[in-house]
Amino acid sequence: MVVRIRLSRFGCKNKPFYRVMAADSRSPRDGKHLEVLGYYNPLPGQDGGKRMGLNFERVKYWLSVGAQPSEPVQRVLFRAGLLPPPPMMAMGRKGGPRDTRPIDPMTGRILTPEKPANADHSNDSKGEEDGEDDARTP
Repeated sequence: MVVRIRLSRFGCKNKPFYRVMAADSRSPRDGKHLEVLGYYNPLPGQDGGKRMGLNFERVKYWLSVGAQPSEPVQRVLFRAGLLPPPPMMAMGRKGGPRDTRPIDPMTGRILTPEKPANADHSNDSKGEEDGEDDARTP
C-alpha cells in the first residue's frame, strides 16, 4: 500500500477549502483517508484568517515512514518549512518544450551566472579591429 499525502477538496463552488490528508494512493481524492494532517485555505477571508494549519509531528512521521507528498502538498510543506524547495522548471509555452534553466523558488526568476558584460565587449571590439587591419594590409 503506497501512502500519499494529498489535498482533499471541501467548501462550496468557487470557494475551495482543502484538508491535508494521508491516504492510500488508490483511493479517490475525496474518499477514504488514513489521517487528517491539517488544512489549506487558498482564499483566506478579509479578516486575515489563517491560510494553512498543519500537525507537524504527524506530517514528519508520515514522511519518515515513506509517504509521498503530491505536488501541491510539496509546495505547501515547503512554505511551512518542512521540505526543501521542489524542483521547478520554467515553461516556455503551454504544451511546448520546457526551459531547463534553474529557477529561484523564492522569487521565481531564472538563475543565471553573471558575467561582466563590459570586459567581454571590449575584447570583442579589439579583435574585430585587428582583424580588419590584417585584411587591408596584404
